[in-house]
Amino acid sequence: MLVYHGSDHVIAQPIFNGIKRANDYGYGFYTTENIELAKEWACSKNQDGFVNVYEADLDKLKILNLNAPEYNILNWLAILTKYRTYWQNGSISEQAKDYLQKHFYIDPAPYDVIIGYRADDSYFSFAQDFVAGTISVSKLSEAMHLGKLGEQIVFKSKESLSHISFVRADPVESSVYFERKKNRDTEARQAYRKTKSSSDNINDLYMLDIMREEIKNDDPRLR
Repeated sequence: MLVYHGSDHVIAQPIFNGIKRANDYGYGFYTTENIELAKEWACSKNQDGFVNVYEADLDKLKILNLNAPEYNILNWLAILTKYRTYWQNGSISEQAKDYLQKHFYIDPAPYDVIIGYRADDSYFSFAQDFVAGTISVSKLSEAMHLGKLGEQIVFKSKESLSHISFVRADPVESSVYFERKKNRDTEARQAYRKTKSSSDNINDLYMLDIMREEIKNDDPRLR
């Protein structure tokens, strides 16, 4: 398979733990199968960048696919609360983070590769709203599909980095792709506001419900 990594420079040889820990899944080399998204990420600072292209072979690697049927969106969120910073203080957020990590967290350490959503700015704000108790699980799930968000493939272990090989690096113009990134984010936020203001179902689950009822990972209502 081909995977892509957007950056402000060419990365012919990814470095183990070379990315900051406060990314979605902690240390790792973050890629996507969607070259257009990688081009947006390359220009995220409104500067020209590069989309680095790699061949990847995931055979014999231990993979955690958070979008597989056996997992739910709270597994993804529990990992996000572990590594990402800038969560709200007060309200129920601190208790919610503790509850998610206790009951829904999956330790990435045993895995070579993680596949899951990427928490761009808009999507991270959606997750923050759920943790703060202002939207339901169903609305969070719906929000994560706004703006055509793609999956990311994160190479977490030293072993996994030996399974990717550099092909080339193509220049990316920020005048095109920074605007596309802004527009996609704006569209996602606009759609989210409509989703957030729509009527709730009486059976919708909020973070407070999950904690009060001590809902666990195997609860069918989360599927």
